[in-house]
Amino acid sequence: MALQIGQNAPDFTLKSNKMQDVKLSELRGSNVLLLFVPLAFTGVCTKELCSVRDTLKDYEGLACKVFGISTDSPFALDSWAKEQGYQFPLLSDYNKDVSRAYDTLYEELLGFKGVCKRSAFVIDREGKVRYASVLADARNTPNFDEIRACLQQLS
Repeated sequence: MALQIGQNAPDFTLKSNKMQDVKLSELRGSNVLLLFVPLAFTGVCTKELCSVRDTLKDYEGLACKVFGISTDSPFALDSWAKEQGYQFPLLSDYNKDVSRAYDTLYEELLGFKGVCKRSAFVIDREGKVRYASVLADARNTPNFDEIRACLQQLS
């Protein structure tokens, strides 16, 4: 079932690309942007996260912590982060538990089962969902103008 605006965001603990545990509930007090992406190293995913990399200061100025999430391993995500110079954590949902909780899994994409739908969630300082976008077409990217507008309202 899709997450609704105002609903508590499902808590999770995931390994980052640096093999550190990241627990959503420990980020309370900051706004959080979760960006689920289908597959590391692919064209649209790289374009999306590079656009965030290039505007990261804007998100930081809105008291927002940014995280990329995919079902890739933390080791693949670390290679991708190094290659692209991402300065925000990439989280591995290798077991797909978080993707299921956020209702962001494709049954199949390009012959792969259980990869993330391209999605964006803004979680406020209290842990409530304030923006949710789950895209059916992996070729599309989230509306970052809407995301920034949401974050500005929360600041």
